[in-house]
Amino acid sequence: MKPHKHFTGRQETLAEQRLAEALLTARTAGECRAFLSDLCTPAELQAMADRWAVVRDLGRGLSYREIHGRTGVSVTTIGRVARCLARGNGGYALAVKRLAGAAHG
Repeated sequence: MKPHKHFTGRQETLAEQRLAEALLTARTAGECRAFLSDLCTPAELQAMADRWAVVRDLGRGLSYREIHGRTGVSVTTIGRVARCLARGNGGYALAVKRLAGAAHG
């Protein structure tokens, strides 16, 4: 991540915390999508949606080549998502778990 010229160290963490809090104000998927559409460029939003598609496809056991063929996402990005699933902060795994619970609940 490139350093932001206005935020360094602790302030950057605070800015990220405030963004996370803003995301949590959405009460529906539609509200969250509206917020993300305002926040992100179409390319940024598509990149995030692509990464989420990779998470699902990796969870289904698809190979990197199959995922690339289905999504057009680069093998490098697929590998990065896979590393985050294996050794990241647990965000992807938590979302997958909670969505699976909601589908069965």
